[in-house]
Amino acid sequence: MAGSISEFLSSFNRDPARSNRFEVYIPYFNTLNGRDAPSLNSVYRCEIAQLPGRNFSTIEQKIYGPIEKFPYWSNYNDIDLTFIVDDDMKTKTAFDDWMEYINPTKNFNFNYKSDYVIDITISQYDALNELSYQVKLIDAFPINMNQLDLDWSSDSIHKLTVTFAYTYWKSIPI
Repeated sequence: MAGSISEFLSSFNRDPARSNRFEVYIPYFNTLNGRDAPSLNSVYRCEIAQLPGRNFSTIEQKIYGPIEKFPYWSNYNDIDLTFIVDDDMKTKTAFDDWMEYINPTKNFNFNYKSDYVIDITISQYDALNELSYQVKLIDAFPINMNQLDLDWSSDSIHKLTVTFAYTYWKSIPI
């Protein structure tokens, strides 16, 4: 027999985690193209984010009995961060500059990865706005930036989605 709703609710020691209580911290370079970069680390700027996942590549083997899967490689998926863009377009300019630094259009020679990667911190807060979970994306950098559509018939705000690659992520103890 299935449990009652009250039994289900009593199984929670705390409130369920809320997806709208987060912050993304991106320590940005101040040396790109000789410009001062804006701060991109506010919950008011990053509207949509994800806590990263992890999966294993597996190989199937049959030793005796049923076929079994064995892990041999860790995979870390890219994540998307969506930013609200102010009228001054500094958020867009910051990511333009970062991507230009990675691969300058004057010669299209990529810079060394160690010169453009950073660690991004994503923090989850509980219902009382206390830090409850935190991860750090190690050696992150932008690999894709969406276009911003211009439309005279619309009065919507610009939202810039940037896809980041990273080497791996780790939980930060709270």
